[in-house]
Amino acid sequence: MRNHDAHLEGPDLAALAGLLADGTRASFCRALLDGRAWTATELARHAGVAASTATEHLNLLVGGGLPAQERQGRHRYVRLADPETAQLIETLASMAPRRANPPRSLPAVNRSRALARARTCNDHLAGALGVAITEAMTDRGLLDWEQGLTLTGNGIAGLAGLGIALPPATRHPPVRACLDWTERRLHLAGAVGAALCRHAFDSGWITRIGTGRAVALTEIGRRTLQDHLGLSDETGTPVS
Repeated sequence: MRNHDAHLEGPDLAALAGLLADGTRASFCRALLDGRAWTATELARHAGVAASTATEHLNLLVGGGLPAQERQGRHRYVRLADPETAQLIETLASMAPRRANPPRSLPAVNRSRALARARTCNDHLAGALGVAITEAMTDRGLLDWEQGLTLTGNGIAGLAGLGIALPPATRHPPVRACLDWTERRLHLAGAVGAALCRHAFDSGWITRIGTGRAVALTEIGRRTLQDHLGLSDETGTPVS
């Protein structure tokens, strides 16, 4: 193989990196980590750009396969293409350097703290709460990490005790680890992580804060997680 042809073989990693090299497009991808479908207008408002600018960036992202789009009438909605894409973005965020001069207004600080405490990462829970749930499930033998992350027999029973049935088998793994960008530790993802998050919303254990990714643990959620997993407060600190 000639050396000057080597860069033409294999996946075009530079093209993927280029999609996320723009701040507006990166902002769109972070917003889409909430697992919901967004319109171009909503993303434009989120990023503080004109609607026409948002459309141009979305066209590039969709063409690169990061978000998938669906149309309902005149409206176009986009969401991240699949859990693997969400994991990629969350992992890249955990590796990215912190901004030298982050916004210090009180609303911005409160939003940042809320995201760090508890948030959705596409279809599962992240932040301090997501990590604490994962570690509590490990400590109680519900998850095993010796030969890759697996759900144990006790884990199946523990989920049933919380009212969570195992989701049907799909091409996605039942459990997988996702690197948390604020905690720099692993939290539970995969079909089981998604089922747990969905049940938490449906059962009123967590509620969204505004329209973003941040969630708050409710009183019934706090009691339930304390009774079943030993988590003591809204930050998900295990009982010592």
